[in-house]
Amino acid sequence: MPRVVCLECDRHIAAGMVAGRPGKGRLWRHDPTERPELFGDALVSCTGSLEIVDLPAPGEQLEFTDIDEPQPEHEPVGPMGTMALF
Repeated sequence: MPRVVCLECDRHIAAGMVAGRPGKGRLWRHDPTERPELFGDALVSCTGSLEIVDLPAPGEQLEFTDIDEPQPEHEPVGPMGTMALF
């Protein structure tokens, strides 16, 4: 999974894709960095957990580009004036 910087705690957190939204992901749940000092053993999530964020390049839609391929000098013609398909 790609890693994205959480806007709340500035840590790199894994982001899973969001169905129906290409290029978007949801941050995984993670603890704030100051959790042990402030909250002890309590389970507390960072406020940036489960936030929807933009994914890095692998989530982008692919684009088609034109490639200039050399054209044959003449097309092969079959016995009845037809061209081969394969």
